[in-house]
Amino acid sequence: MTEFERWLGMDLDDKDLTAELESVKDKPEEINDRFYRDLEFGTGGLRGVIGAGTNRMNVYTVRKATQGMANYLLEHAGGKPQSVAIAHDSRIKGVAFAQQSAAVLAANGIKAYLYPQLMPTPALSFAVRHLKCDAGICVTASHNPAKYNGYKAYGSDGCQVTADMADGIMNEINSLDIFTGVKKMDFQEGIDKGLIEYIGEETVDAFIDSVYAENLSVDASNLKLVYTPLNGSGLMCVKRILDRIGVKDVTVVPEQEQPDGSFPTCPYPNPEIREALQEGLELCEKVQPDLLLATDPDCDRVGIAVNQNGEYVLMTGNEVGIMLLDFIARVKKEQGKLPAHPVAVTTIVSTDMVDPIARDYGVELRRCLTGFKYIGDIIAELEEKEGNADSYLLGFEESYGYLSGGYVRDKDAVDGSMLICQMAAYYKGKGMTLVDAMNALYEKYGYYKNDLMNFAFEGEDGMKTMNGIMDKLRNDPPAEIAGVKVAGRSDYKESRSYGDKEGVIDLPKSNVLEYRLEDGCKLIVRPSGTEPKIKIYLSGKGATRGDSEAVIQKMKDAVPALLGI
Repeated sequence: MTEFERWLGMDLDDKDLTAELESVKDKPEEINDRFYRDLEFGTGGLRGVIGAGTNRMNVYTVRKATQGMANYLLEHAGGKPQSVAIAHDSRIKGVAFAQQSAAVLAANGIKAYLYPQLMPTPALSFAVRHLKCDAGICVTASHNPAKYNGYKAYGSDGCQVTADMADGIMNEINSLDIFTGVKKMDFQEGIDKGLIEYIGEETVDAFIDSVYAENLSVDASNLKLVYTPLNGSGLMCVKRILDRIGVKDVTVVPEQEQPDGSFPTCPYPNPEIREALQEGLELCEKVQPDLLLATDPDCDRVGIAVNQNGEYVLMTGNEVGIMLLDFIARVKKEQGKLPAHPVAVTTIVSTDMVDPIARDYGVELRRCLTGFKYIGDIIAELEEKEGNADSYLLGFEESYGYLSGGYVRDKDAVDGSMLICQMAAYYKGKGMTLVDAMNALYEKYGYYKNDLMNFAFEGEDGMKTMNGIMDKLRNDPPAEIAGVKVAGRSDYKESRSYGDKEGVIDLPKSNVLEYRLEDGCKLIVRPSGTEPKIKIYLSGKGATRGDSEAVIQKMKDAVPALLGI
């Protein structure tokens, strides 16, 4: 209440915040939710609901975070001039947050390079490296609902910040007063003094050229597409790359074509969710394309629906990742370009089906924690420590994130869109759809099934509930799940390795619990790092599709009791 009263008494720059504070004066629960904590800065940066308060995304929390980053950079600069690249997507307040971040950096004598238009998150990762910056900021909440915005922080390598750097920035943030501890400069003054500079078209062109360099020389001119950027940042870059690989017949979903942070046609702009693709699917019924392509608002994830005999079949992130690995290895082998020691990377929650596919092509498969920064770390390791940059084939997450080159250190839906279209064109030339191609892999390797359950816990009580669930699972682990004995379990907060016998991988500590059942199924419990929810990852394998679906359903039915909800 003390902090609320302080905010209420300030002459705030953003009058929307003052009006919001006035509207909740007599609502203690609303006040508590806005002020019971500060937004936490972690390896994913900041993410939260837009609004007034220390637990909200607003110009004050953004400025404070940027001052913390500035302090950290200057402390570790060793006298070297510092610079930061900044981008934003279509989110509400995105332009203001990006400009205010640049202005705070300028006030600290740090050069800010700012994209003048909305750009995909991977284009920010690219700009950090291309412009030789010391850090990066991307204002985005990825695929969260419209009420959210966020602040992704990047290191000089183009990866999202390491845990050590995040902790260092967080320590600096915690030492600051949100109003008096932040250095300020007028945005235009920063431009006039040369401390803020807009990023030119040369960098955009270089990004597109770097994506195109990863193409597999498959002519995709035989494809007909419907594409939706989900009112986000993907339109320009995705259309440019599709044009370069020969895809000319592209119909963009008109209701979702232009940037709009309110996402009027999809309350949850996530290509993993059918509801977000509904406008596109309805357009597909009229246009009858080979493929529906959808990128999320910051264009780092891509989802697809495939025309299978006139019905549009949504494919999962795991399925697309499986097919891309097989396709890239297959085509490079056909072209005589498969590296001597090829490497692919995925996460501990992604499908086990990639293991036998990787073995068949002689691909070393490495696994890491959830979060593409960990895949980026492995790419950097291949390049810098092992001197084996050309060996990297693909990194993917089950959450629709893909990357086939080392030009960025984050997932890239521009690259993913290009590869998916070349893959669809390749199989179309053989008289097959991507559904046919996936079914052929299932027939060969078995019916692996994966599913994801989300349980949301909003507000202060929700955070306590989430922590209580994780504590109970740790302190009183289940002996069986869905009537099947737990044969093994891993606590990644304690254990630092993945795997039982061969291929054990050292991992950073993470708040993740894994249960391996006697029948070969697996269940992983993980609180989201960016949203107030617990995610449950389920995986199983059956002799037929029906068998694997039945096994997964049995586990899904048992999850509420497992969590005690």
